[in-house]
Amino acid sequence: MKITKLCLAAAAGLALFASSCSSSKQITYFQDLKPGQETVMPGYSPIKLQPNDKVTILVSTTDARLNSLYNLPVARVSLGDAGSGSSMNGDGNVSPYTIDSQGNINFPVLGKLHIAGMTREELAEYIRRELISRDLAKNPIVTVDYLNLSVSVLGEVGGPGRYPITRDDFTILDALSAAGDLTIFGKRDNIRVLREENGVQKVYTLDISSGKDLTKSPVYYLQQNDVVYVEPNATKARTASPNGNSPLTPAFWMSVASFAMTVALLIIK
Repeated sequence: MKITKLCLAAAAGLALFASSCSSSKQITYFQDLKPGQETVMPGYSPIKLQPNDKVTILVSTTDARLNSLYNLPVARVSLGDAGSGSSMNGDGNVSPYTIDSQGNINFPVLGKLHIAGMTREELAEYIRRELISRDLAKNPIVTVDYLNLSVSVLGEVGGPGRYPITRDDFTILDALSAAGDLTIFGKRDNIRVLREENGVQKVYTLDISSGKDLTKSPVYYLQQNDVVYVEPNATKARTASPNGNSPLTPAFWMSVASFAMTVALLIIK
Protein backbone atom coordinates (compact mmCIF):
# COMPACT_ATOMS: atom_id res chain seq x y z
CA MET A 1 0.00 0.00 0.00
CA LYS A 2 2.84 2.41 0.88
CA ILE A 3 4.53 1.71 -2.45
CA THR A 4 1.29 2.45 -4.28
CA LYS A 5 0.91 5.76 -2.46
CA LEU A 6 4.49 6.73 -3.23
CA CYS A 7 4.08 5.88 -6.93
CA LEU A 8 0.87 7.89 -7.19
CA ALA A 9 2.41 10.86 -5.40
CA ALA A 10 5.48 10.75 -7.64
CA ALA A 11 3.34 10.53 -10.76
CA ALA A 12 1.28 13.51 -9.62
CA GLY A 13 4.43 15.53 -8.95
CA LEU A 14 5.87 14.68 -12.35
CA ALA A 15 2.64 15.67 -14.06
CA LEU A 16 2.60 19.03 -12.32
CA PHE A 17 6.29 19.58 -13.07
CA ALA A 18 5.85 18.72 -16.74
CA SER A 19 2.85 21.01 -17.01
CA SER A 20 4.78 23.85 -15.34
CA CYS A 21 7.81 23.38 -17.65
CA SER A 22 5.57 23.30 -20.72
CA SER A 23 3.85 26.56 -19.73
CA SER A 24 7.17 28.25 -18.97
CA LYS A 25 8.67 27.34 -22.35
CA GLN A 26 5.61 28.76 -24.09
CA ILE A 27 5.89 32.24 -22.58
CA THR A 28 9.63 32.78 -21.91
CA TYR A 29 11.61 35.07 -24.24
CA PHE A 30 15.22 34.51 -25.42
CA GLN A 31 15.44 30.99 -23.99
CA ASP A 32 18.74 30.24 -25.74
CA LEU A 33 20.60 33.27 -24.35
CA LYS A 34 22.74 32.74 -21.25
CA PRO A 35 24.12 35.30 -18.76
CA GLY A 36 27.38 36.77 -20.04
CA GLN A 37 26.79 35.53 -23.58
CA GLU A 38 27.64 37.96 -26.39
CA THR A 39 25.64 38.24 -29.60
CA VAL A 40 26.79 40.17 -32.67
CA MET A 41 23.92 42.41 -33.70
CA PRO A 42 23.09 42.54 -37.41
CA GLY A 43 23.61 45.69 -39.38
CA TYR A 44 20.48 47.55 -40.39
CA SER A 45 19.45 49.27 -43.58
CA PRO A 46 18.31 52.85 -42.90
CA ILE A 47 14.67 53.52 -43.70
CA LYS A 48 14.17 54.80 -47.23
CA LEU A 49 11.54 57.39 -48.03
CA GLN A 50 8.44 56.35 -49.97
CA PRO A 51 5.47 58.11 -51.60
CA ASN A 52 3.00 59.52 -49.03
CA ASP A 53 5.70 59.78 -46.35
CA LYS A 54 5.91 63.12 -44.61
CA VAL A 55 9.21 64.72 -43.62
CA THR A 56 10.32 68.01 -42.14
CA ILE A 57 13.34 69.70 -43.75
CA LEU A 58 14.99 72.45 -41.75
CA VAL A 59 17.68 74.60 -43.37
CA SER A 60 19.84 76.65 -41.01
CA THR A 61 22.19 79.39 -42.20
CA THR A 62 23.73 82.52 -40.71
CA ASP A 63 21.27 84.62 -42.74
CA ALA A 64 17.80 84.84 -41.15
CA ARG A 65 16.29 85.90 -44.50
CA LEU A 66 17.48 82.69 -46.16
CA ASN A 67 16.10 80.64 -43.28
CA SER A 68 12.68 82.19 -43.84
CA LEU A 69 12.95 81.48 -47.55
CA TYR A 70 13.79 77.78 -47.33
CA ASN A 71 11.75 76.75 -44.30
CA LEU A 72 8.03 76.53 -44.91
CA PRO A 73 6.12 78.28 -42.10
CA VAL A 74 3.47 76.43 -40.11
CA ALA A 75 0.00 77.67 -41.04
CA ARG A 76 -2.07 78.63 -38.01
CA VAL A 77 -5.86 78.88 -38.27
CA SER A 78 -8.01 80.06 -35.35
CA LEU A 79 -11.78 79.66 -35.22
CA GLY A 80 -13.57 82.98 -35.53
CA ASP A 81 -10.67 84.71 -37.30
CA ALA A 82 -11.39 86.41 -40.56
CA GLY A 83 -8.35 84.82 -42.11
CA SER A 84 -5.50 82.48 -41.40
CA GLY A 85 -1.93 83.36 -40.70
CA SER A 86 1.41 81.68 -41.20
CA SER A 87 4.32 81.93 -38.83
CA MET A 88 7.48 80.23 -37.74
CA ASN A 89 7.18 78.81 -34.23
CA GLY A 90 9.72 79.89 -31.68
CA ASP A 91 10.95 76.31 -31.39
CA GLY A 92 11.79 76.15 -35.09
CA ASN A 93 8.93 73.89 -36.20
CA VAL A 94 8.27 74.00 -39.93
CA SER A 95 5.54 72.70 -42.17
CA PRO A 96 6.12 69.16 -43.47
CA TYR A 97 6.64 67.99 -47.01
CA THR A 98 4.48 65.15 -48.34
CA ILE A 99 6.15 62.97 -50.96
CA ASP A 100 3.80 62.65 -53.95
CA SER A 101 2.91 59.46 -55.82
CA GLN A 102 5.88 59.99 -58.14
CA GLY A 103 8.31 60.30 -55.24
CA ASN A 104 8.81 64.07 -55.53
CA ILE A 105 8.53 67.17 -53.38
CA ASN A 106 8.56 70.84 -54.33
CA PHE A 107 11.30 72.60 -52.40
CA PRO A 108 11.56 76.40 -52.27
CA VAL A 109 13.87 77.82 -54.96
CA LEU A 110 15.25 74.35 -55.85
CA GLY A 111 11.93 73.29 -57.35
CA LYS A 112 10.86 69.68 -57.85
CA LEU A 113 13.17 67.12 -56.23
CA HIS A 114 12.92 63.35 -56.58
CA ILE A 115 13.63 61.99 -53.10
CA ALA A 116 11.89 58.60 -52.95
CA GLY A 117 14.40 55.88 -52.14
CA MET A 118 16.66 58.21 -50.16
CA THR A 119 17.48 57.90 -46.48
CA ARG A 120 17.25 60.87 -44.12
CA GLU A 121 20.99 61.46 -44.29
CA GLU A 122 21.08 61.17 -48.07
CA LEU A 123 18.25 63.69 -48.44
CA ALA A 124 19.89 66.17 -46.08
CA GLU A 125 23.21 65.91 -47.93
CA TYR A 126 21.49 66.16 -51.34
CA ILE A 127 19.74 69.43 -50.44
CA ARG A 128 22.89 70.81 -48.82
CA ARG A 129 24.93 70.14 -51.98
CA GLU A 130 22.27 71.67 -54.23
CA LEU A 131 22.14 74.86 -52.18
CA ILE A 132 25.93 75.19 -52.24
CA SER A 133 26.40 74.27 -55.93
CA ARG A 134 23.78 76.81 -57.00
CA ASP A 135 25.34 79.44 -54.75
CA LEU A 136 22.10 79.80 -52.81
CA ALA A 137 23.61 79.39 -49.34
CA LYS A 138 27.01 79.10 -47.73
CA ASN A 139 27.68 76.20 -45.36
CA PRO A 140 24.00 75.44 -44.68
CA ILE A 141 23.01 72.89 -42.06
CA VAL A 142 20.13 70.68 -43.25
CA THR A 143 18.16 68.50 -40.84
CA VAL A 144 15.58 65.95 -41.98
CA ASP A 145 13.12 64.24 -39.63
CA TYR A 146 10.34 61.70 -40.13
CA LEU A 147 6.83 62.84 -39.34
CA ASN A 148 4.25 60.16 -40.08
CA LEU A 149 6.26 56.93 -40.31
CA SER A 150 4.66 54.20 -38.22
CA VAL A 151 3.96 50.49 -37.84
CA SER A 152 0.77 48.66 -36.88
CA VAL A 153 0.76 46.11 -34.05
CA LEU A 154 -2.26 43.78 -33.87
CA GLY A 155 -3.36 40.66 -32.03
CA GLU A 156 -2.43 39.50 -28.53
CA VAL A 157 -0.67 42.61 -27.22
CA GLY A 158 -1.51 44.97 -24.40
CA GLY A 159 -2.45 47.88 -26.67
CA PRO A 160 -3.03 47.19 -30.37
CA GLY A 161 -2.65 50.21 -32.64
CA ARG A 162 -0.33 52.29 -34.81
CA TYR A 163 2.97 53.37 -33.29
CA PRO A 164 5.46 55.92 -34.64
CA ILE A 165 8.92 54.96 -35.82
CA THR A 166 11.19 57.09 -33.67
CA ARG A 167 14.56 56.20 -35.18
CA ASP A 168 16.18 54.38 -38.11
CA ASP A 169 17.04 51.24 -36.14
CA PHE A 170 13.48 50.66 -34.88
CA THR A 171 13.14 46.95 -34.03
CA ILE A 172 10.34 44.45 -33.54
CA LEU A 173 11.07 44.61 -29.80
CA ASP A 174 10.58 48.39 -29.85
CA ALA A 175 7.19 47.93 -31.52
CA LEU A 176 6.05 45.23 -29.08
CA SER A 177 7.22 47.31 -26.12
CA ALA A 178 5.30 50.33 -27.40
CA ALA A 179 2.19 48.12 -27.71
CA GLY A 180 2.43 47.00 -24.09
CA ASP A 181 4.18 43.65 -24.69
CA LEU A 182 2.49 40.34 -25.56
CA THR A 183 -0.35 39.13 -23.40
CA ILE A 184 -0.09 35.74 -21.70
CA PHE A 185 -2.11 34.36 -24.61
CA GLY A 186 0.24 35.52 -27.40
CA LYS A 187 2.32 32.94 -29.28
CA ARG A 188 5.98 33.80 -28.90
CA ASP A 189 7.22 31.52 -31.67
CA ASN A 190 5.02 32.61 -34.56
CA ILE A 191 4.84 36.41 -34.71
CA ARG A 192 4.09 37.57 -38.23
CA VAL A 193 5.32 40.69 -39.97
CA LEU A 194 3.59 41.80 -43.17
CA ARG A 195 5.71 44.02 -45.40
CA GLU A 196 5.08 45.47 -48.84
CA GLU A 197 8.09 45.20 -51.11
CA ASN A 198 7.98 46.42 -54.72
CA GLY A 199 4.21 46.23 -54.80
CA VAL A 200 4.09 42.71 -53.34
CA GLN A 201 3.12 41.92 -49.76
CA LYS A 202 5.44 39.43 -48.07
CA VAL A 203 4.84 37.60 -44.80
CA TYR A 204 7.70 36.87 -42.40
CA THR A 205 7.62 34.98 -39.11
CA LEU A 206 9.59 35.70 -35.94
CA ASP A 207 10.34 33.60 -32.87
CA ILE A 208 11.12 35.76 -29.84
CA SER A 209 11.57 32.70 -27.64
CA SER A 210 14.95 32.35 -29.41
CA GLY A 211 17.24 35.35 -29.13
CA LYS A 212 19.67 34.04 -31.76
CA ASP A 213 17.00 33.38 -34.39
CA LEU A 214 15.30 36.70 -33.67
CA THR A 215 18.29 38.89 -34.52
CA LYS A 216 18.90 36.95 -37.75
CA SER A 217 15.45 37.76 -39.12
CA PRO A 218 15.23 40.15 -42.09
CA VAL A 219 12.39 41.95 -40.27
CA TYR A 220 14.14 42.37 -36.92
CA TYR A 221 14.46 46.03 -37.96
CA LEU A 222 11.05 47.35 -39.01
CA GLN A 223 10.17 49.72 -41.82
CA GLN A 224 7.32 52.16 -42.26
CA ASN A 225 3.87 50.60 -42.78
CA ASP A 226 4.93 47.15 -41.52
CA VAL A 227 2.11 45.22 -39.82
CA VAL A 228 3.02 43.08 -36.79
CA TYR A 229 0.51 40.38 -35.82
CA VAL A 230 0.72 38.31 -32.64
CA GLU A 231 -1.24 35.09 -33.02
CA PRO A 232 -3.31 33.81 -30.04
CA ASN A 233 -2.20 30.54 -28.48
CA ALA A 234 -4.36 27.41 -28.21
CA THR A 235 -5.79 28.43 -24.84
CA LYS A 236 -7.09 31.76 -26.16
CA ALA A 237 -8.28 30.17 -29.40
CA ARG A 238 -10.41 27.66 -27.48
CA THR A 239 -12.17 30.38 -25.52
CA ALA A 240 -13.23 31.97 -28.80
CA SER A 241 -14.48 28.72 -30.40
CA PRO A 242 -17.98 27.16 -30.11
CA ASN A 243 -16.44 24.33 -28.08
CA GLY A 244 -14.43 26.73 -25.99
CA ASN A 245 -13.82 24.38 -23.10
CA SER A 246 -12.96 21.26 -25.07
CA PRO A 247 -9.82 19.58 -23.61
CA LEU A 248 -7.48 19.57 -26.57
CA THR A 249 -4.05 20.36 -25.16
CA PRO A 250 -1.49 18.14 -23.38
CA ALA A 251 -1.42 20.62 -20.49
CA PHE A 252 -5.14 20.03 -19.92
CA TRP A 253 -4.70 16.27 -19.80
CA MET A 254 -1.74 16.64 -17.43
CA SER A 255 -3.94 18.67 -15.13
CA VAL A 256 -6.67 16.03 -15.30
CA ALA A 257 -4.17 13.26 -14.53
CA SER A 258 -2.79 15.22 -11.60
CA PHE A 259 -6.26 15.80 -10.20
CA ALA A 260 -7.19 12.13 -10.61
CA MET A 261 -4.04 11.04 -8.80
CA THR A 262 -4.74 13.43 -5.96
CA VAL A 263 -8.27 12.03 -5.59
CA ALA A 264 -6.90 8.49 -5.69
CA LEU A 265 -4.48 9.28 -2.88
CA LEU A 266 -7.29 10.66 -0.76
CA ILE A 267 -9.38 7.54 -1.34
CA ILE A 268 -6.50 5.22 -0.43
CA LYS A 269 -5.89 7.18 2.76
